[in-house]
Amino acid sequence: MTITWSAETHEWHLANGRTSWVLRVLENGWIGLLHAGAPMAVGPSYRHLGPADFAGFDNRVGEPVGFAVPVPGVGDFRVPALVVENPDGSTVLDLQYRSHRIVAGKPAQPALTPATYCDDAAEADTLEITLIDALTGVTVVLGFTLFAGATVVARNMQIVNGGAERVVVRGAFGTLDLPDADWTLVTLSGTWARERAVYERALVPGRQGVGSLRGGSGAEHNPFIALRRAATTEDACEAWGAALVYSGNFLAEADVDAFHTTRLRLGIHPDGFAWPLDPGAAFTVPETLFAWSGEGLGGVSDALHGIMRDRLARGPWRNKARPVLLNNWEGTYFNFNHERIVEMARAAKDMGIELFVLDDGWFGRRDDDHRSLGDWVIDRRKLPAGVDGLAREVKALGLLFGLWIEPEMVNPDSDLFRAHPDWAIGIPGRKRTESRQQLVLDMGRPEVVDYLADSIGEVIASAPIDYIKWDWNRFITEPFSLVLPADRQGEFFHRYNTGMYELYERLTTRFPSILFESCASGGARFDAGMLFWAPQAWTSDDTDAVERLRIQWGTSLGYPVSSMGAHVSAVPNHQTGRLTPIDFRAAVAMFGVFGYELDPTAMPASDREAVRAQVSFYVERREVLQYGRFLRLRSPFAGDGNETAWMSLAPDGSRAVAAHYRVLQHPMRSRDRLRLRGLDAAARYRVTVWRSFDAPAGSFERGGDDLMSVGLSIEPPEPMPGGIPNDGVRFLGSDFNFRLYDVVRL
Repeated sequence: MTITWSAETHEWHLANGRTSWVLRVLENGWIGLLHAGAPMAVGPSYRHLGPADFAGFDNRVGEPVGFAVPVPGVGDFRVPALVVENPDGSTVLDLQYRSHRIVAGKPAQPALTPATYCDDAAEADTLEITLIDALTGVTVVLGFTLFAGATVVARNMQIVNGGAERVVVRGAFGTLDLPDADWTLVTLSGTWARERAVYERALVPGRQGVGSLRGGSGAEHNPFIALRRAATTEDACEAWGAALVYSGNFLAEADVDAFHTTRLRLGIHPDGFAWPLDPGAAFTVPETLFAWSGEGLGGVSDALHGIMRDRLARGPWRNKARPVLLNNWEGTYFNFNHERIVEMARAAKDMGIELFVLDDGWFGRRDDDHRSLGDWVIDRRKLPAGVDGLAREVKALGLLFGLWIEPEMVNPDSDLFRAHPDWAIGIPGRKRTESRQQLVLDMGRPEVVDYLADSIGEVIASAPIDYIKWDWNRFITEPFSLVLPADRQGEFFHRYNTGMYELYERLTTRFPSILFESCASGGARFDAGMLFWAPQAWTSDDTDAVERLRIQWGTSLGYPVSSMGAHVSAVPNHQTGRLTPIDFRAAVAMFGVFGYELDPTAMPASDREAVRAQVSFYVERREVLQYGRFLRLRSPFAGDGNETAWMSLAPDGSRAVAAHYRVLQHPMRSRDRLRLRGLDAAARYRVTVWRSFDAPAGSFERGGDDLMSVGLSIEPPEPMPGGIPNDGVRFLGSDFNFRLYDVVRL
């Protein structure tokens, strides 16, 4: 067991040799958090880390005590974990310890609640503590799951109304109390086409954090935050990471009090949220993953990557090699037919690509983005043989076949909207805000989910489909549900989110062999909750390789490489207009789930040959690149952002692929060395250098100690005689320079 209970001191100790959490029952029956973070010896009492003879806040108002479930109005003036409005309108609760149990493994969460899980009970232990407010009957069940061999604790909370009158949940969070505030807060923020940039600021007294009120987790802020010490690097010193397993409106913040303590909390954004609980009803709070590391931010990423990849994502594709795909979107947009798609698929197969994906435009009369969303009927003008005929012809070439959908949206110019205008979100008497000529369907209505499950399910069932790309291209405005009474409109956003989850559950259950990829106008709903149903996500609509260095770096702080869809697109890039060499684009996209987004029939012969070489290189190293340990070496957010370096290391340490990128060349560069990480210092390695994918530039042997302590020489590229041809397709020059290092243990 990794969880012990001392009946004498009323303490629980969650410990696995890599991290410790210590809680105890305080004298007044509340649950105190004495320690979280570095591993501590099991056996001694740690009561000295908490308050002595704690009997409530009598004469102790504002004193910083660590709590497992802080509530408002009882003398702790920091942000609460739980706000419940009682029948008399007050929000004070006296949640006292009633019982606990320690179980092997991890109990399953209620349906449509994404959460981590165990395949085997030996993988984790769970502590469940039951607390009761005697006056109202409100009962809280706290869950703490510690995974063996990991520094991750999954926090769960369920609220049950055990009283005789209705109560209303107005705030529900996973929290973590830390005894000091000497931390730098790290968040991932941005917008469309520049998602998850890294921002840092030192904590100061007060509240600081990020959130979303857009109906989804959003591109502007991500439901992941980290704390690092001033001295913390990628591989040294202390850090915390926290990820919310939820896809709707969220709040993630740190609250620093006057005593210089810090409280982290992550949960459903309380603005606009209210969840009534009638007697006997329960509400499950979204799970929060807390990861501690004594080995820098890289240690936080290692812990979260492993849990999300192996024990959050589900299904046959969880640990299966993902195919190299080609998506037709930027190659054709809406302008395609059966013959053109088959021609593109034939060219893709010739270059070694494994999966062809038909994007938007195959249904209704979808010749542009003004019409037909919601009409999931095949457009026989473009596809006279239907999706079925097209899919079978593509598969006869030896490719897998995939399809794009956007279930949650509707165009006003659609048969669905004309038949059911009330299904679109809006407030009676007020104008609906359109975005991209779209409205959003009310996913909280069972009849909407039923229609989508049936109509889209019929299309999927009619054809041999291997992959679904599920898009979501706008946020929610005029939030209101026609089927909810006025006093329950606070349920709207959460019901939308659970309705979306229900549709995912129904489709993934009906079609368990299909690989689902989530998408939200790029990466606007890239969160841990989505990984429960879709093990990979479209990282960003911005496929420019230079921008992707920053986007993929930031995303990797909280999410595994196996979750990041990354494609090579044509140039000039459709988002930035930048011209970059095709090998540079591929060298960036390979550190993700690799693919292409272009028209292969329009490519010059030299580029088609380049793609063959790129796909061959990737497929040989795919297991390392998709499922290896991702190690960040040089940040595009540091200095002038001109250089980036990272590497993927096989789980058994036998192979690594490292990459160094230089965007612009500076004259008279000094000699430089790139130090690798994670290798066996005592082992010998053969290092093969690739400057393009045509052929390796050379190889040599080095010791692991040499590669990590001294590093690889990064030679300044030689200038091209006669200058650099500006054909925008494929050129060798000193700008957009990369090196790939294939490192194999001898």
